[in-house]
Amino acid sequence: MADNFSRVRLIGLGDELLAGVGDPRALGWLGRCVASQDAAIPVELFACALPRDNSASLSHRYESEVELRLDRDGLADGTVAHRVVIGMGNEDISAGISLARSRLNLSRVLDGLDKMRIPAFVVGPPPSADRGMTRSLLELSEIYADVCNRRSVPYVDTVLALHDHSQFNEDIARSSRDLPGQTGYGLIAWLVLHTGFGAWLGTENVRR
Repeated sequence: MADNFSRVRLIGLGDELLAGVGDPRALGWLGRCVASQDAAIPVELFACALPRDNSASLSHRYESEVELRLDRDGLADGTVAHRVVIGMGNEDISAGISLARSRLNLSRVLDGLDKMRIPAFVVGPPPSADRGMTRSLLELSEIYADVCNRRSVPYVDTVLALHDHSQFNEDIARSSRDLPGQTGYGLIAWLVLHTGFGAWLGTENVRR
């Protein structure tokens, strides 16, 4: 990883969860994770959330979304580090997208970002209040984890970590839209931060 950059441009892709919908603090998990980083390296966050985004829509829009938000001068001279964090939701299940197609869609996104030489970090879908949906999400998340592991891309399996977590389940049960609240987003952020988010971002233990 280059060590001469002076700031980080972080581009976020995902659905309502990426935008923190349902969080009374309007931070979501991504805002909490960025806010916790060492201020010695400024992080510019550009969150490109699309309601009801799924792996298919993500695979079609990721390139143009990222291209629009590049600092080309900073990318060329290495002074601005670029990163893409991807938040996967549960819409693949709702839309009836097969596991094989979900695998191909995420693979396309990660391979495209690799060609652009932009590191990726993927956060999987959290549990649902619907236990049947959660069982399907456990299968889907396993697929996503395999796609990421094959490419050495960090992956956070939130549904596996939280599907039996009483505080998360109580939090999401209060939502009319199957979205976390302040507690749930805080728990997702904790998982992300403890999966090497700061080291991947390039802000961990930085001294200026």
